[in-house]
Amino acid sequence: MRRAETTAETTAEGPAPAERARTLAYGMAGGVLAAPCVPDAHVPAHTTDRGGRPLLLVPSAAPVVAALAAEPDDMPATLRICDVAPVAFPDRVRGRAWLHGWLSRVPDAELRGAALRLSHVHPRPELLDLKDGDWTVLALEVAQVEIDDVWGSATLEPEEYAAAAPDPFVAIEAGVLTHLDSAHRDEMAALLPDSVPSGPVRPLALDRYGIWVRCSPPAHPSPFDVRLAFARPVSDLHGLRRVYRTLFARAARG
Repeated sequence: MRRAETTAETTAEGPAPAERARTLAYGMAGGVLAAPCVPDAHVPAHTTDRGGRPLLLVPSAAPVVAALAAEPDDMPATLRICDVAPVAFPDRVRGRAWLHGWLSRVPDAELRGAALRLSHVHPRPELLDLKDGDWTVLALEVAQVEIDDVWGSATLEPEEYAAAAPDPFVAIEAGVLTHLDSAHRDEMAALLPDSVPSGPVRPLALDRYGIWVRCSPPAHPSPFDVRLAFARPVSDLHGLRRVYRTLFARAARG
């Protein structure tokens, strides 16, 4: 994973570690479940409840489900999350998170609510009927969180993690970035400060404070990432559109 470079004309303001961890845990990034004495298992779909507790959709035949059924108490486990940029270029891993805690099955009384939350992020047919026994929803009570991304590394206590909220654009970020990459590369290049060598520019990541772009100047030995900060944080799609109109108008004026 590449550590980002910033320029003198950018700002360090951005999401705090807990917000970044909640964003990764939201469910758009891929997850792997690791527990003692069972093989690591890919999680087909995961999300979180309002407090950030991960909800994991797994096959009922998975070894971790059998191991959990044999445990008299909750099982220690780790959800490993790998965040990959939606725009295709080399070195696409933007961040990783490790959510350590205690695994349990979601009780039948809470199963419908868990399925609804999962379906908001992953509209899978399996979530329409979880009573057939082929799929199970597990919950992970978080005891500690680690994160490592373009901003740096941090270890979080569960209270700090639970008190944060995911970025408001986490569910639409992939669509916004792929649109910028296909339709606005020239405008993004024009937004760079004069200190950045000219060359191809592609979007890497978006949050409410700004956007990361990857620059590949022909004369530079390797690509590097630059932060384009918004004048102020935005909280909804209307605000994001207004910011982009302002930025691109400025780029057109040169």
